[in-house]
Amino acid sequence: MSDILRELLCVSEKAANIARACRQQEALFQLLIEEKKEGEKNKKFAVDFKTLADVLVQEVIKQNMENKFPGLEKNIFGEESNEFTNNLGEKIILRLCSTEEETAELLSQVLNGNKVASEALAKVVHQDVAFTDPTLDSTEINVPQDILGIWVDPIDSTYQYIKGSTDIKSNQGIFPCGLQCVTILIGVYDIQTGVPLMGVINQPFVSRDPNTLRWKGQCYWGLSYMGTNMHSLQLTVSRRNSSETHTENTGSGAAFCPSFSAVISTSEKETIKAALSRVCGDRIFGAAGAGYKSLCVVQGLVDVYIFSEDTTFKWDSCAAHAILRAMGGGIVDLKECLERNPETGLDLPQLVYHVENEGAAGVDRWANKGGLIAYRSRKRLETFLSLLVQNLAPAEMQT
Repeated sequence: MSDILRELLCVSEKAANIARACRQQEALFQLLIEEKKEGEKNKKFAVDFKTLADVLVQEVIKQNMENKFPGLEKNIFGEESNEFTNNLGEKIILRLCSTEEETAELLSQVLNGNKVASEALAKVVHQDVAFTDPTLDSTEINVPQDILGIWVDPIDSTYQYIKGSTDIKSNQGIFPCGLQCVTILIGVYDIQTGVPLMGVINQPFVSRDPNTLRWKGQCYWGLSYMGTNMHSLQLTVSRRNSSETHTENTGSGAAFCPSFSAVISTSEKETIKAALSRVCGDRIFGAAGAGYKSLCVVQGLVDVYIFSEDTTFKWDSCAAHAILRAMGGGIVDLKECLERNPETGLDLPQLVYHVENEGAAGVDRWANKGGLIAYRSRKRLETFLSLLVQNLAPAEMQT
């Protein structure tokens, strides 16, 4: 399995290169900024370039994995269709060809003969990418390939990617919006149990060279299988834990209210926001992108990411869930948590990734219907939930 994770890290970096190229290469950037115009996409293009970038990233991930691990492609799922119709009414299936020239020719059909853009895209798609991590390179873990399913979100926070804001300031390390909120998400799960096993979050836009204006990114990974838990933040976490302690009770035995922090969506319900303000005070941060908000929890910038709506999907949460599992945390169903009686001793309702929502259609089949809470510490989550329930009215808990 470490071979599969190693390859996922490589393809996530290739995907990040595509995302960066679309913003940094003039021929591609001109297509991308068409998405900013009012109304519909520019009629001279066969497809909106935003969708093309998404699909191209998804196909790179799928086909690279299939080449290295034959048979795996049938269990790789994402939100994008790779079928386009050009201005002549021709249906075109986007795929990676065996050569750069053939891929450029196919892309040219999609982009109505824009040869410069097609060749620029094909070049970055076919570039080799190397990724090394000493921890991962020294690990050999075997797992049957035929039990693995993969969820891919090729470019999460697409709006921020198109908008492309580069001058956003962080609030205690958390960016409310901007290119830093863009992530590429790849989550691996057990197709029999739905349990997340491996996760990769690639953040293509982390820092920009003030002279060249070129972006550098960061990649995070986690692996949790058969009692083995590893992740890319292990050294950072161990140093942090040695200098930080969380007190749950005072020496006299009196109750002590821990200081919690949360990252939320700007569209979060007012009732949830009000309850959170009573639990977290002013340590509530708004941020764009489900993947980025989950990453804030992975990085230890906040205790939880909480979202009460049903508008995140399996491809949004699987990658972070696997990394958090490797760290001793997880992602749970918010609605079930609020309805759960802790005294029953039942385990927390972790999200699973192999079952469709009964009676749902389209993408809603894979929605996280009960909302979610992403967390790093089980103990602190239990305390947080207890406080949240106390601060939510019974009627609000049923919404």
